[in-house]
Amino acid sequence: MASRNLKIKVCGMRDPQNIADVASLNIDYMGFIFYRQSKRFVDQIAFVPSSTKLKRTGVFVNAPIAYIKTKIVDFALDTIQLHGDEDVHFCQQITESGIQLIKAFGIDDQFEWKSVEPFLNDVDLFLFDTKSAEHGGTGRSFNWQKLKDYPYDKPYFLSGGLSLANIQEAKDFEDDRLFGLDLNSKFEIEPGLKNISTLTQALKLLRDE
Repeated sequence: MASRNLKIKVCGMRDPQNIADVASLNIDYMGFIFYRQSKRFVDQIAFVPSSTKLKRTGVFVNAPIAYIKTKIVDFALDTIQLHGDEDVHFCQQITESGIQLIKAFGIDDQFEWKSVEPFLNDVDLFLFDTKSAEHGGTGRSFNWQKLKDYPYDKPYFLSGGLSLANIQEAKDFEDDRLFGLDLNSKFEIEPGLKNISTLTQALKLLRDE
């Protein structure tokens, strides 16, 4: 079952010591939000200890391509997550540089899966989050049963309202395309400051440690 090897992404990092503490955990991706309207907006990234697997992920919402490319260089980003209304051509401009690309989609009961189809050949991963005007970070879950109708092979991150209360359910969700879980607001002391204790508990459940 896919949940045995789920990748873990902790998103919305900002505080230098908190970054170091989270980087010491058994996670795979660390997300930094370059969206000024976000409560977790970061304009500088503290040093992240070197790791062969921890991918520094920049999250952008309708940002100019030049801005994104500057951040890739300035902060040695390994992965880009586009969380706005970016089109396929925009995605191609990111992937032509060889960087890993995640395209996020806000999901509600009216969401049409056909809207992701144009991106299948130009992104590496999808991320399915709860639809919101804030472009994520709401702490709310969408109806995961909607994923049962997902018709494509492209792997995806599950995001939106993941917490200690539902992390086991997420782990047990039977879908080989489920690539990883995106942990954010429900694991915070305040926006941008992660609770190491609750993250450790979640990782223990997810990794069977």
